[in-house]
Amino acid sequence: MKSCSTGESSAEKLIKQRQDLPSEENLYATAEILKALADPTRLKILHLLKKGELCACEIIEVLDKPQPTVSHHLTLLKNAGFLKWRKEGVWIHYQLSHPDIMELVDQITNNIN
Repeated sequence: MKSCSTGESSAEKLIKQRQDLPSEENLYATAEILKALADPTRLKILHLLKKGELCACEIIEVLDKPQPTVSHHLTLLKNAGFLKWRKEGVWIHYQLSHPDIMELVDQITNNIN
């Protein structure tokens, strides 16, 4: 069986490519952000919020899921930087942290739909 052999110039190119890779910390952070999108319930929440701010109670009502479940998903999205929130009395209102987030998600999934 033939093995992969690299010449000296190929080895130098591979070293350069390795140096150009993002840091492990950056790759880990990116993976965590993408994991936050890897759930149908969280994607539903983002789609709901693309039309504007909603109270957590409204999100719970639309999703027809228990409050702890929705709160968990909202926390993950908030920690990943997708949501911002404000408290009004006992209620928490959520909105997208950047209006173009859903455009980016749509671009990523364009080939799927």
